[in-house]
Amino acid sequence: RVPDLPVGYRHLIQFQRRAAAIGPATTHMALQMFRAGTAIGACIEEGQVANSRRDMAAKYAIALREARETAYWLKLLSEETSLEQEGQRLAVEASEFVAMLTVSVRKLRQKEGGSGPAL
Repeated sequence: RVPDLPVGYRHLIQFQRRAAAIGPATTHMALQMFRAGTAIGACIEEGQVANSRRDMAAKYAIALREARETAYWLKLLSEETSLEQEGQRLAVEASEFVAMLTVSVRKLRQKEGGSGPAL
């Protein structure tokens, strides 16, 4: 079972607003990060009511890709001096979520009898 969304998502929203206020380039990156970050939770929620174990694995795999994308955008945004510390902290949290989802997807795929693509 994947844990509930971390408390840090409130921080993700605040971070997105601060990053968007800096300028057009960071606004674009912040929006991309926000879209990917919020998609993680949506995919996990869909996975919780999946029709089958295979369907659940597919939804969690999408959440995993979104978590990786979120971590990527956070790393880029962390290059901005005024966002560095908070961005790095959120990037670590996103990386931890990637690790949890990776394990979940692998376990779901193992129990369905297929190894699936390498993660």
